[in-house]
Amino acid sequence: MPADGKRKINFSVLGRVFKMLHEFYPVLLPVVIICIIFASVTAAIPAIFQQKVIASIENWYEIRDWATAKTEIIPKVIVLGVFYCLSLIAITLQTQLMAIITQGFLGNMRKKMFSGMQKLPIRYFDTNKHGDIMSHYTNDIDTLRQLVSQAMPSLLQASIIVVTVFCIMIYYSVWMTLVVIAGVLVMTLVSKNIGGGSAKYFIRQQRAIGKTEGYIQETMSGQKVVKVFCHEKEAQADFDKINDELYEDSRRAHAYANCLGPIIMNIGNVLYVIIAMVGGLFLLSHAKNLSISGMAFDLSIVVPFLNMTKQFTGNINQVSQQINAIVMGVAGAQRIFEVMDAEPEADDGYVKLVNAVIDENGNITESQKRTGIWAWKHPHHDGTVTYTKLEGDVRLFDVDFGYTPEKIVLHNIDVYAKPGQKIAFVGATGAGKTTITNLLNRFYDIADGKIRFDGININKINKSDLRRSLGIVLQDTNLFTGTVMDNIRYGRLDATDDECIEAARLAGADDFITRLPSGYDTELSNNGANLSQGQRQLIAIARAAVGDPPVMILDEATSSIDTRTEAIVQRGMDRLMKGRTVFVIAHRLSTIKNSDVIMVLEHGRIIERGSHDDLIAQKGKYYQLYTGAFELE
Repeated sequence: MPADGKRKINFSVLGRVFKMLHEFYPVLLPVVIICIIFASVTAAIPAIFQQKVIASIENWYEIRDWATAKTEIIPKVIVLGVFYCLSLIAITLQTQLMAIITQGFLGNMRKKMFSGMQKLPIRYFDTNKHGDIMSHYTNDIDTLRQLVSQAMPSLLQASIIVVTVFCIMIYYSVWMTLVVIAGVLVMTLVSKNIGGGSAKYFIRQQRAIGKTEGYIQETMSGQKVVKVFCHEKEAQADFDKINDELYEDSRRAHAYANCLGPIIMNIGNVLYVIIAMVGGLFLLSHAKNLSISGMAFDLSIVVPFLNMTKQFTGNINQVSQQINAIVMGVAGAQRIFEVMDAEPEADDGYVKLVNAVIDENGNITESQKRTGIWAWKHPHHDGTVTYTKLEGDVRLFDVDFGYTPEKIVLHNIDVYAKPGQKIAFVGATGAGKTTITNLLNRFYDIADGKIRFDGININKINKSDLRRSLGIVLQDTNLFTGTVMDNIRYGRLDATDDECIEAARLAGADDFITRLPSGYDTELSNNGANLSQGQRQLIAIARAAVGDPPVMILDEATSSIDTRTEAIVQRGMDRLMKGRTVFVIAHRLSTIKNSDVIMVLEHGRIIERGSHDDLIAQKGKYYQLYTGAFELE
């Protein structure tokens, strides 16, 4: 889209909406279109009956034979009444089916958008405001609703009436039709100039709404921070600025839209007067009529033409009014399609994680039941399949990485984690500790080097299987609406209640959970706002424990827990880490003293590595951090 926001209706987007409607409702949609066409044509044909009735009256007026005239007029009126009854049925059927189609279409669009969003990489959510993403499901979907349920049917109906009336006018009188066309050309020029400005600001309005909702969501999430730093006035000022932009774009959009209707309507009124005057002049001058029907120019043509002119211009006005709704709907649809068309997370891995059984000879076979033993299933080009027992051997070789190609944040990272080892990463904020764990999960792919899991290049491992082998406890805890039990079971959906309770005991969470109002059935909402930060973290640890993964990643897992609770959790963590390969990120160096290897990072490079005692003896960076931590404590 150009920087100035100038844009007309994007017919490719509109066509895509219609195509998807047809895909979802291949039968109902044609039925609705047929109903609209029938009702529209029926709305245009009274002019024909009116002409015939007036002609009948003129024929029998001089001899005053009203009985004969009546026999000609009444059948015409009955036929017209039948048409109106059928039209009423068609309109009723159309409105009922459109309600089904519209809501079903929107429901399917939400499903497709949400399904596609699940396949997007973490990078997408890191680079887009969450409030703006939410706007796709609310505001943009609502504009799409107006497009499908109101604008498109109204536009189709008005267009059919215009075409039908135009054909009838040409049939009766070419000269009178040309006068109407001249007036319509003026209406079209006005609609084009005013509608163009309206379209530009309606598109800006859509984007401004997304920006406003994004700011509101961001401010609501950080409301405590706003109040702690007394930032209310500044937050209000920032919101006012964004809201004023939305006001200005909306004001201009609706100013254009609101003046378009009255202008077009009054041009139609003027045209009505002109047609009446021209028709009168033709009658007085006994002008020769030019028409497809071959009829002479008389009163039976002029009177219906006046009504057809009103109907013609009225529906032209209706078309112009629907353009605004179509522009908004297309703008919303385009934003929705941008999400649906966003590049999904690439996954070319073909090595799968399977339950396995190992016989007495050490042969590995796949099992359909949960055995507690995992293996990598590696298919080969020749059709054979080999199995490698999941041991938890993780190695990084000369890994380089940057979130953008221009700025590399990790340089020549080498890590060797043998099965069952505890590897700790320490260093200042921004040193690259969490980035390494993101690479292990393949939230991001490395720029150079290799990462191997049990000797297999992780690029060959299916991402979902890779992540299933890793248990993660993040620094920022996310709890979902549901019970405590549901949140623990999130780590493994087929876990039993007893397994979830055992995981909570392992993490040290069982004690406080049993003291909640409904124990494990206590409902949580708003990210567990009724729990302390430490309690939320304990549930997150239990959630990771229930999955029983062979490799654990603990990213500041005890950062929000007080010293007393930390001792409880640490005992549970020690039990949880037993027999597993564990990667730990911690600022509290006392929690990683028993690590097999401690790696110190600085500016994306590993500057020291070794055991706690070795690094203390070296009196390097780790020694400074550790002694500094003691002094702080």
